[in-house]
Amino acid sequence: MKYSATTVALPHLSMEEQAELLARLGYDGIELRVRRISTEQRAAAEPSNWGYHLNDITPENFARKASDIRQTLIDHGLELAGIASNAPCTDTEQVKLLLEGAAAAGAPFIRVGAAAGYRPDGSLDYRRVYGETVAGYARVLEMSRGTGIKIVLEIHGGTIHPSASLAYRIVSNFDPAAVGVIYDPQNMVRDGYETTALALDLLGAYLAHCHVGGHRPAPSEPDARGTIRWTWQACPMRKGLFNFAELIALLERIEYRHFISVEDFRPAPAEEKLADAIEYLKSLETP
Repeated sequence: MKYSATTVALPHLSMEEQAELLARLGYDGIELRVRRISTEQRAAAEPSNWGYHLNDITPENFARKASDIRQTLIDHGLELAGIASNAPCTDTEQVKLLLEGAAAAGAPFIRVGAAAGYRPDGSLDYRRVYGETVAGYARVLEMSRGTGIKIVLEIHGGTIHPSASLAYRIVSNFDPAAVGVIYDPQNMVRDGYETTALALDLLGAYLAHCHVGGHRPAPSEPDARGTIRWTWQACPMRKGLFNFAELIALLERIEYRHFISVEDFRPAPAEEKLADAIEYLKSLETP
């Protein structure tokens, strides 16, 4: 297995510091955050996961910084696992910039989202968003043709693709050589869970990357009717709801060769979280 971690969860570290930390802890690669940041987010006093980052890479400056990114990774013996971007498939100008930067930096994929999210109240029409997403992906894949860079869709709550089967319904319209899916079981414990073996079997050649992290349900106090509401708390993988031992065994069985990337957005110290994650994941591998 090859392990990386997303820099979305490392907002307080420079590119050099991110690479040094991951290399020292035994990671093989880095999943690099490349996202636009609003003026308000930049004005915040402290960097944050979803706001300003010290390692400030945007679609607009990505290609310009690509040479430095390559050299930093070479210096620390790391691979570029992929690009944690958040452009929707309808924003072709942003995707164009991301592709230019990814090509210059040597990234194997960029993450591209659906045309829109999905509202819990069902007020958005699934069929409309699905049609716009398939059309948007078709345009994006014309742009990526010949680059060797995959366009990948992440299984995620709040979208029309919270499960392997719903993500597959979108990407199966296209060649798996050009498009893929990020399998994200920690997202699916809350929304979209499907039996792991079945999900991986269905995705087949479309499986391009894995995200891992821990979540578990926690009950609230009963309301006046005695109904308990559940919230979802981030936690170490070994304490979460998903069976990661089963996942690693299944990935070994199919001879998975892409990255498994740690996503842990808890406020605990980065080195503590990442050291525990890779020690746990490696302990699950077949000796």
